[in-house]
Amino acid sequence: MESNQPNTGKIALKYGIILGVIGIIFNLMLYSQDLHYQVDLQRILITVLIGLVLVVFGSIYAMKEFKKGNNGLMSVSQGLKLGVGLSLISGIIGVLFSFVMSEVIDPDLQEKAINFAVSSMREAGMSEDDIAKRMEGQKDPNIPIQIGGYMIFSIILGFLGSIIPALALKKQEDTF
Repeated sequence: MESNQPNTGKIALKYGIILGVIGIIFNLMLYSQDLHYQVDLQRILITVLIGLVLVVFGSIYAMKEFKKGNNGLMSVSQGLKLGVGLSLISGIIGVLFSFVMSEVIDPDLQEKAINFAVSSMREAGMSEDDIAKRMEGQKDPNIPIQIGGYMIFSIILGFLGSIIPALALKKQEDTF
């Protein structure tokens, strides 16, 4: 029976690529509306919520495909592997696309984001000294830390987005 069990990695890769492509399309939509650099709390929360919903649906489809190839059986750990795996693959695609976006499609992206942030802080009534202090580290970001943070966030989002579907869709083999 073990030899016929579907591979969680292959299924996670398939749905991770699908999720990554959806993320690219979403980012290109933002770019077409000139919203891709405008980051504020409301947009961050909406983007995270959309990402979580996509991970939940991606996880459900991946888990159903796994169960279909495994005689209807799936453990919670297998479901979590699928959800976290597809989210990690999607995150890698997101990081790669972010690089393409900032280096090829819109090389002025960082400058636009900084200008938007400064403008938002001025509108909020911050002093020029406070703005300067906040923006000091933004001109030369630490890319490896940003990538690491993005990947950790993808893993956490994958776990959160797949735990409930994994619990709901689990089915163990009868032991008697």
